[in-house]
Amino acid sequence: MPVSDRLRVGLDVAALAQTRAGTARYVNGLLEHAPVDYVRLGWGGSGRLAAAARDVIWYPAWLPETAARAEIDLLHCPTFRAPLGGEVPLVVTVHDLAVLRHPGTFNRWTRAYSRVAVPRVAGAAELLIAVSEFTKRELVELLRVPERKVRVIPNGVGEPFSPAGPAAGGDYVLTVATLEPRKNLERLVVATERLGVELRVAGARGWGRVRLGGDRVRWLGEQPDEALAGLYRGAACVAYPSLYEGFGLPLVEAMACGTPVVTSAGGALEEVAGGAAVLVDPLEPGSIAAGIERAVASRDRLRRAGLARARDFDWAATARATVDVYRELAA
Repeated sequence: MPVSDRLRVGLDVAALAQTRAGTARYVNGLLEHAPVDYVRLGWGGSGRLAAAARDVIWYPAWLPETAARAEIDLLHCPTFRAPLGGEVPLVVTVHDLAVLRHPGTFNRWTRAYSRVAVPRVAGAAELLIAVSEFTKRELVELLRVPERKVRVIPNGVGEPFSPAGPAAGGDYVLTVATLEPRKNLERLVVATERLGVELRVAGARGWGRVRLGGDRVRWLGEQPDEALAGLYRGAACVAYPSLYEGFGLPLVEAMACGTPVVTSAGGALEEVAGGAAVLVDPLEPGSIAAGIERAVASRDRLRRAGLARARDFDWAATARATVDVYRELAA
């Protein structure tokens, strides 16, 4: 395939209709920084019915046909929702394999779809991008993907997530998470109740009938980025004791804002924290509570360490490395 100075890449942008969180941040980071000509490919609106329709119609049938007509050098799907074959070379980004590792934390449709589709998508892609070394290991272990097919490119962080800017008022612990089972919000609520501190939860309503109780818990819903950055800056610490992540963008965003971070030991979260956060046992509310106390007591040290660590993650660098993958495939 001939390689021009500027590639034409089909990019599935369905995530932008579904969320403003992790995957949407990833797509926007590429669109803003990658020096290629992106052809945006998408179909359908938001909501569960639209998502299911994309799974049944768009990805297996319409997207391969659309990509073949689009005169593009390759197709990039930013999640494991992707065609199972087609004429155009395929790159797929895998953020995590939670749906295979912890299927009980997802709704019935997602479990059923992923059990069938995810292994086939991994096989159909010429190259896979993993957002962490942890996710690469998961691909190799759970799907038997050859290591030679996987390139590790971490997510990034950018404006408005920086120490400069307004900060929300009050004395509170912040968590940024969709309301879903693997975010471990119930244990975090218990931990903050033991400490007698306010917990603010920023994130969209998800699935799994997660309910937030307690007099000191405030669910803020999904927040615009400027407001979210202010919440990060004003927090005594950010607690993110998730049970499973492939990366954990809130960690990096919090550190970029100069806020101490408490997160789960092991897996991708410890990898991303890189020694700049307090690590806890996410299954023990007592460990989470003790971690919050340590983070608040060590605020100055963690602020310095977190700001230094956050500089390792940059959307422009993510985009450049992704373009290198495109050129490798198109060569």
